[in-house]
Amino acid sequence: MDHSRSRPSGRTTDRRAGDRRATDERAVGRQGPGRGPAATAGAAPPRRRDVRRPGGPRPSGAGAAAAAGAVGAAGAVGAAAAAALRRRELERHPRYWFANRLLLILSGQKPVHWMLGHTLGAAYDQLVQLAPLAPLRPGPTAGGGRTAPVVARCGEYRPAPGVIEAFARILSGDRLTALAFRLERCRDDRWRCSAVELGGLTQQLTGVT
Repeated sequence: MDHSRSRPSGRTTDRRAGDRRATDERAVGRQGPGRGPAATAGAAPPRRRDVRRPGGPRPSGAGAAAAAGAVGAAGAVGAAAAAALRRRELERHPRYWFANRLLLILSGQKPVHWMLGHTLGAAYDQLVQLAPLAPLRPGPTAGGGRTAPVVARCGEYRPAPGVIEAFARILSGDRLTALAFRLERCRDDRWRCSAVELGGLTQQLTGVT
């Protein structure tokens, strides 16, 4: 009996083994290194812990209060900066610049000679008479304290070129006082105060009507 037909040749066996190895290598290539069935079975993906995400630890009560306080302080600083910027913008106008300087003198915060070079003769004499009275000194408030005076509002009227008739409202505590003054542009192109009127007090002191 010839058994050569029922016995597979060694060449056929080697070819089948090579085909199986090639199939296994392609499967591993698709899954990537370390991702075969043996590597991934029973293994869970790593979990990321990020405190910035909702699932992370929440700040304590003290931390939340500190954060809220920081936000409030930042808002207060921003409001103060905005107010200072507004004051600087207003002081570019001659009427506001002079109103603030007259306020400091008539409230006793600055001496009269602080206005030398910014007044004409008559206005300086009027300030000399008004300043000792400190008519715009800090006024009382409803709570019993005293508040520094401020220029609540200041307007102007220009009756002629180079002339400003200014009128301001000075708020000191609960007291509101009217302040009027006249500005003239001189030959050196600078504004100077030529007259001051404070709620009728100037006329009483000088006797001018």
